[in-house]
Amino acid sequence: MANEKKKSLWAEFKEFLMQGDVMAMAVGIIIGAAFTSIVNSLVDDIINPLISLIGGDALADATALAVKLPNGAILNYGNFIGAILNFVIIGLVLFCIVKAFNGAKAKAEAVKKAEEVEEEAAAPTEAELLTEIRDLLAKDAN
Repeated sequence: MANEKKKSLWAEFKEFLMQGDVMAMAVGIIIGAAFTSIVNSLVDDIINPLISLIGGDALADATALAVKLPNGAILNYGNFIGAILNFVIIGLVLFCIVKAFNGAKAKAEAVKKAEEVEEEAAAPTEAELLTEIRDLLAKDAN
């Protein structure tokens, strides 16, 4: 009986892992990790050089910003500023992606709706079909 519970638990676990939601979440996590490297490159290779051009190297390398406390500890607030910058950039990029996706989706839905309206307009009405059948029957009767 204990063996049946283990099999049942294992079967339930396999079923849980194979659900679409779990697989979609796994894909999202993997893509998110890859996206993080893209954002880090954007910050390190594009934004920081532009900031250093405008405000000097001290502004571009936020990780170097730190304060030595009286007890000898170092408060690296530059890392925190860098994390906030990355967060804002990720949010901005995701906002742009979602906005573009929603715009494309709305356009696709508008095209589909226009095609449906066009098909409905092109399709003969019931009255038109009955009139055509009547006319054909009258023509055959003559």
